[in-house]
Amino acid sequence: MAIETDLGVSRETVKVVGIRRLKEPMPQPLKTRIFTIANQKGGVGKTTTAVNVAAALAMGGLRVLVIDLDPQGNACTALNVDRNEGPGMFEVLVDETPLRDVVKKVAGFPHLECAPANQGLAGAEIAMVNFVAREQILKLALQDFIVERENAGERFDYIIIDCPPSLGLLTVNALTAAEEVLVPIQCEYYSLEGISLLMETLQKIKRALNPNVRVSTIVLTMFDSRTRLANDVANDVRAHFPNELIDIPIPRAVRVSEAPSFRQTVMTYDAASPGAIAYMQVAREIAIRGSAA
Repeated sequence: MAIETDLGVSRETVKVVGIRRLKEPMPQPLKTRIFTIANQKGGVGKTTTAVNVAAALAMGGLRVLVIDLDPQGNACTALNVDRNEGPGMFEVLVDETPLRDVVKKVAGFPHLECAPANQGLAGAEIAMVNFVAREQILKLALQDFIVERENAGERFDYIIIDCPPSLGLLTVNALTAAEEVLVPIQCEYYSLEGISLLMETLQKIKRALNPNVRVSTIVLTMFDSRTRLANDVANDVRAHFPNELIDIPIPRAVRVSEAPSFRQTVMTYDAASPGAIAYMQVAREIAIRGSAA
């Protein structure tokens, strides 16, 4: 007897579809797309979305860089990158170390790299407070890095910045450096209130620091179709953000939660799981939208 998953299809079907999708290349964007993954509310699946979308894009043949700007370093954990070996994002922001000197290859992914959040990053905001143009340090470092890699014939297709769940100087740097913002919204109470606060902050960033930044992508996370609340939140997001929403909810799934404890993304931990399939579909939709932009 076929066992059904949370998506309502048999696990055998999910496995076949998952393997097939992993083998399909994704379209390249016309230029490097820089995303900041942001939400002022914690616990919404921000880092989980960052690393799994990045891994899925890389599996689709695209060159991807993850910048871990969260002092907790959870993205490094999921990507199995040693955050204590060598310089990291603290040195990039505070000591003007070139980004190329901190970027590390992610094992098992030919096209995925990571700039780690080392332990010193927790003190970066204090160290940067008196810097000139302190809000644009990451933007300038990224500009130099992108040009270097393009000149070397190694252009990145996507740069994904994972920042802390707050509006401190690290997040402001991330929003100033990016052109696009991806907002994960947990399908629970207070979610829409959190995104309205983010929109207000984004308007201030647009006026003062980065007129080109915009919320381009919204992803629903921790979705449980059995609950009325999750469906109500999803319907509200569909109504308010019809163009930004990628309407492929990420299910609340054990495999997605387990993967980081094994220092993996769900894309490698269990590629046939409903969570992995959903993230692969989300990443593919991001790539398709980017190729048409």
